[in-house]
Amino acid sequence: MTEQAPLPQPTGLLYENFGTGRHRESSLVRHALGSVHAEELVAGLAGGIGFMYFVFEYAGHPPLLTIVAQAHPDPWVEAALDRLGVPYEVTHSSRPRWDRVRFALDAGRPVFCAVDRSRLPWHGGIPDEMVGAEPYTVVLAGYEGDVLYVEDGASAPHRIAEREFGEAWTGHRKGRHRMLVPTGPAVGAPDIDGAVAATAARLTGPVLGNRFDVNFGFSGMEKLAAQLRDVRTRTGWERRFGSPEAFFAGTRRLHTCLEVEWTAPGATRPLYADFLDLAGRPEAAALFRDSAGNWSRLAELARAAAPDTDAPGRRALFDELAALVDGSLALERRAVALL
Repeated sequence: MTEQAPLPQPTGLLYENFGTGRHRESSLVRHALGSVHAEELVAGLAGGIGFMYFVFEYAGHPPLLTIVAQAHPDPWVEAALDRLGVPYEVTHSSRPRWDRVRFALDAGRPVFCAVDRSRLPWHGGIPDEMVGAEPYTVVLAGYEGDVLYVEDGASAPHRIAEREFGEAWTGHRKGRHRMLVPTGPAVGAPDIDGAVAATAARLTGPVLGNRFDVNFGFSGMEKLAAQLRDVRTRTGWERRFGSPEAFFAGTRRLHTCLEVEWTAPGATRPLYADFLDLAGRPEAAALFRDSAGNWSRLAELARAAAPDTDAPGRRALFDELAALVDGSLALERRAVALL
């Protein structure tokens, strides 16, 4: 069998490296800056890890579990660029400004855009109001005529017509056609100490400075463990995820949040541990790697749970998951003390 040569990259691209290493947004930043920085450095400078835990309830739908295991809520791209010392410009507009897009691309500058992911054809192309409310960053990496080349995790850029991309751009209404353009090379050395301090502060809190801080950092982990064990109140998993439909939705979502969405595998902890090795903090790195094992074990148990698991089986699973959260919390408290 003759091995086929890889397809050539289209003309009109500003860079050649595409695809996600371990973390999508870190890879976007790395590639847009010419792949001169390691992915773990970009991820760590952006803040690396965090923890946010909420369960949202909407009429007619099973409870929606949301865990964000990466740094949050500070914007990932801006945080990475700030600590790399890379200057950039952010603009908003009431409509897509294709003149600004082309001006930046013609100058050799990739364009970061916040879009409605659900309207992108490679994500299904079916508008979803809940998905569209969340900012989703992609990079415009070039264009030819009215066709844009978009980096969004795949090993090659996506081709999309300006008009169609404009619908996804407009679909994220809160973004107001936001575009971020790096405007020059890095100035000075990366702010590693500032990044590490910000991560420690985010885990120990407060994060927002309001009543929702209980859902963030170590407090958020404690809340998750407590609700997993809660057999009495309506916010406990016993009641909240007690039906087969809710149990299936909650357990699968738990796996997705810790391994796939808004994270790197292992709740982003292995990637952050690699950053800490670069930063000269190997003891803390080892503890975060141990914690990652707990998070991945928890995610796999959730993924493998049968939708028709009976009540005693659900109770045993929730208790096991809570114990794993406790283990990660203890390890991460020790790690932060070493930062």
